[in-house]
Amino acid sequence: FSPSVLGTREHWDAAYERELRTFQDIGDTGEIWFGEESMVRIIRWLEKYKVPLDSSVLDIGTGNGVLLVELAKSGYMNLTGIDYSPSAIQLSEKVREKEGMSNIKLKVEDFLAPSAELSGFDICIDKGTFDAISLDPSDAAGKRKLYVGSLCRVLKPEGFFLITSCNWTKEELLNEFREGFEILEELPTPKFCFGGRIGNSVTALVFQRK
Repeated sequence: FSPSVLGTREHWDAAYERELRTFQDIGDTGEIWFGEESMVRIIRWLEKYKVPLDSSVLDIGTGNGVLLVELAKSGYMNLTGIDYSPSAIQLSEKVREKEGMSNIKLKVEDFLAPSAELSGFDICIDKGTFDAISLDPSDAAGKRKLYVGSLCRVLKPEGFFLITSCNWTKEELLNEFREGFEILEELPTPKFCFGGRIGNSVTALVFQRK
């Protein structure tokens, strides 16, 4: 991928500062990455797989925290969201407060250098964070390896990792997460047709840690 400002912390700090001001002004929670159907897809899989409601869930790069709110509304009780942008966590705290979901834990954390207490999760979810890391102008390949290493540290053995990406194909993601993870399922995503060929604009996979 070509390096992009979308891979920089400065971009996301500025973006979430704007969204925080907008939320404070008019109560708009901001953009939902990959749309509401992406959240529905994740929750349906958790329900289909009968993942217990008390399972510990980590949302990597939680942004405005809306996914955690939807998980809480579906009955999940042990929810944590992290983001390296303090403005994102401020926004997600405001959203949590508005929705009355006081049980959601939120922390400013850089997933590439996680704190020691960030460990032992049953489920890790990523909607676009791995994509953003992949666009980092400073050693994106090295940071992708750090991401995989962090995931191995925070996710329990046999825990589930659900990733939604618009930058990576299924085959590419299988290669990126080949060490320590095995594919369980590809989730259905919207399809597009161009030049007589059908493809997916978004890839959503479920991995299990070995």
